[in-house]
Amino acid sequence: MRNSRNRSTFNDGPMSDINVTPLVDVVLVLLIIFMVTAPMLQMGIDVNLPRVKARTVDVSEEKLILTINNKREIFINRYKTPMSNLKTKLESIFESRIDRVVFMRADKDVPYGFVVQVMSEVRKAGIDKLGMITEPPEKSK
Repeated sequence: MRNSRNRSTFNDGPMSDINVTPLVDVVLVLLIIFMVTAPMLQMGIDVNLPRVKARTVDVSEEKLILTINNKREIFINRYKTPMSNLKTKLESIFESRIDRVVFMRADKDVPYGFVVQVMSEVRKAGIDKLGMITEPPEKSK
């Protein structure tokens, strides 16, 4: 029989249990890094939007945003598109999509007539719904 007093409760051999503490530490550090860097990765086109009171739009899913800057340049999401190709590009984008929704934002210095021309091209492309994006008004102190 073996002497139970000489046996220790810890073996000196390899351990079969996984130590999860370092894994949790690494995952938490990566989570913090991604949380800090994710807002910095959003790139876009700078436009000076008009300020109005309206309800907010859920932008959690990928939406098609048409942007017109103050130089009358048209962007589909981040890609510059000339007015002559706008209809064909929108038609090709919406070939495979079920919902035909476009959100448009325009600089407040863009002439109204140009915005209407862009809206006309969007309608010619067969878009069912066109939403306008604006900035909320600044709160006075």
